[in-house]
Amino acid sequence: MSDHGQMHVPGSDVTPDVTSGPVDGAHFHRRVTSFRARRSTISDGQRATWDRLWPLLGTEARHGDTPAAPLDTDAWFVRHAPLILEIGCGTGTSTLAMAQAEPDLDVIAVEVYRRGLAQLLSAIDRTSQPESGSAPVTNIRMIRGDGVDVLTYLLAPASLAGVRVFFPDPWPKARHHKRRLLQPDTVALIADRLRPGGVLHAATDHLGYAEHIAQVGDAEPRLRRVTTADRLPMSADRPVTKYERKALAGTEVAELLWERTP
Repeated sequence: MSDHGQMHVPGSDVTPDVTSGPVDGAHFHRRVTSFRARRSTISDGQRATWDRLWPLLGTEARHGDTPAAPLDTDAWFVRHAPLILEIGCGTGTSTLAMAQAEPDLDVIAVEVYRRGLAQLLSAIDRTSQPESGSAPVTNIRMIRGDGVDVLTYLLAPASLAGVRVFFPDPWPKARHHKRRLLQPDTVALIADRLRPGGVLHAATDHLGYAEHIAQVGDAEPRLRRVTTADRLPMSADRPVTKYERKALAGTEVAELLWERTP
């Protein structure tokens, strides 16, 4: 948990559906996570921005070993708008660009690593400066923690217009495949949290993981593959970051889309 003050996110009268999640009464079971533990540091400037803005725009998925309470997203965003969840936003370059392109949608960006969230927070802050030349971005909120925790405990069924999972860790070694995020249980949980017509958009540059994701997504009975991005509740036009151009030069990226059935 962060050593900074926590934002109070108003609770909800909705009890989260945890039948898909790792819960047994008051005892929460640890699962095999899809991310690697690592240390991350932030600059003095990022720390100052964090101290000022995190209590307003961010919260934690867990408080110690206890999952946070269900979110009241209308109160958090101070409006009612279609809600997009991005799991593993990294430094938030794509998150910010897509939020700017779709100001009518609200975006919750989830990331384990504080450094990435600090970079996104600083980028959001820069849009509010007069010299930015753009409108201030007000439709992004952030959660630090495990995306499966967020889906299981913080969000209600049929509450999302879309879920984005861009370049999740492929865990290429066979003995590590169980750590991959997009497993049948997680995709079933995503399908439950999507409203009818809501979209799951995944992207990966790893061929083996792309095949795995395709099989898992196609096997989920509440999802159907989308072959055209027309008439979707969110854009599937994912911006290509400078890092992606450099790191993935010559590598094909698989873009996989499913729609939640009625």
